[in-house]
Amino acid sequence: MTNHTTSKPPTQRILILGGGFGGVYAALHLEKLLARKRDVELCLVSRDNFFLFTPMLHEIAASDLEITNIVNPLRKLLRRTEVLVGDVEQIDLPNQRVLISHGYGNHSHALRYDHLVLALGSVTNFFNLPGLAELALAMKSLPDAIQLRAQIIGHLEEANSERILTDRQSLLTFVVAGGGFAGVETVAALNDFVREALRYYPNLRQEMLRVVLVHSGAVILPELGESLGRCAQKALVRRGVEIRLNTRVTSMTENEVFVTGSVPMPASTLVWTAGTVPNPLVSSLPCQKERGGRVLVNEFLQVPEWPGVWAVGDCGLVPDTRRPGKSHPPTAQHAIREGRVVAQNIAASLYCRPLKPFSFKTIGLLASIGRRRGVARIFGFNFSGFFAWWLWRTIYLSKLPGLDKKVRVAFEWTLDLLFRKDVCAVHHQPRRSDCYREEQHENTFGSNGNGRPTPSADTSSGKQIHSKKESVREYSAPISGQEQWAS
Repeated sequence: MTNHTTSKPPTQRILILGGGFGGVYAALHLEKLLARKRDVELCLVSRDNFFLFTPMLHEIAASDLEITNIVNPLRKLLRRTEVLVGDVEQIDLPNQRVLISHGYGNHSHALRYDHLVLALGSVTNFFNLPGLAELALAMKSLPDAIQLRAQIIGHLEEANSERILTDRQSLLTFVVAGGGFAGVETVAALNDFVREALRYYPNLRQEMLRVVLVHSGAVILPELGESLGRCAQKALVRRGVEIRLNTRVTSMTENEVFVTGSVPMPASTLVWTAGTVPNPLVSSLPCQKERGGRVLVNEFLQVPEWPGVWAVGDCGLVPDTRRPGKSHPPTAQHAIREGRVVAQNIAASLYCRPLKPFSFKTIGLLASIGRRRGVARIFGFNFSGFFAWWLWRTIYLSKLPGLDKKVRVAFEWTLDLLFRKDVCAVHHQPRRSDCYREEQHENTFGSNGNGRPTPSADTSSGKQIHSKKESVREYSAPISGQEQWAS
């Protein structure tokens, strides 16, 4: 008698590293393309359990939108993909394994893969300038925007009661470094927010404020061309923004920002948007890379030396087949299309079909410059003013994932037309102090309820109570760059 047994076919794993535009859109399209293929496992690793819509990040800092309205839970977006929240510690290409750590105890385990998609995004590059890594603020993650908003409000509160003129001047000077899309939109939103908030601070006046944009080039927004760049400059200057062209930040202290060709500016706030580099893990990979650190891929988004390894977004240098010798820019609109093409090519390789080369031409670029004004270039045509701002909001609202998020953002934008911005700094509490602690009750001078003094509190390093909120910046996730796209 013959015993018939059926062996289960081996499962192939597609591992996606990164929860930004490239990684999430690759996973979304793989779910559709491989819906009927049960012997394939999809897995995405991200430091956060949400997808952040970075083009609207500056609106969080300016109190235009609530925090959760520009984030989407990955488990809600990706129904068939296994989502692992953790840090990528090591990528072992020869053995096709990735080591990740997760949880409060940093538990580590290895994940094997058959196909690997590198979509780890980029991180802020301070170029080793003195003081910047410790004191400057970035603008790449949700904690960055939350911290900037809280610091602005905190400085207004402190300056309102400050009597020393030099200290007040540094508190009320806000410097943004970088005249690209992220820097211009950040300085415009910051300027509108801080000037509108002054009405709540009776000891402060408009002439006390100083908002400065430092740019190393001759015109801001160089991607849009000189005409729109100068148009944006004039609009910002009219609203009180001081623009320093052909200038670079060289260092920073707690109360001063040093720039080339000028005396130090008394400022306690510096927002750095002047440089990014691919995730440091990419630089350690044994494959060819450009000088900036991005992995060289072919027109199919494959890493040539390593079969089954793909790179998209800020991690990959993608050749432009329309312009030989050139490469595609690492923008969000390109990362979305690269995610789609890499999904199609992975599926094609599983079904033994021909691969599709990546080819895409930038449709348009837009920037919001505050006060319901914007600049845009769509299909080669330039727009500015209210219409460009309306285009900016309309296009980004259409690209925001999730119908519920679209409705919430549209509703908040409508309310913003009717009501003033909120100035509550509720996300910057260094530690919790509104709860009872027995040791505090026993170790504090003062009345203990019986009119008797109690001993002094022990403030030695071993006794201090620290909150996780004190280190909120250390777990800001690297994501795809905050660039502009229009389709």
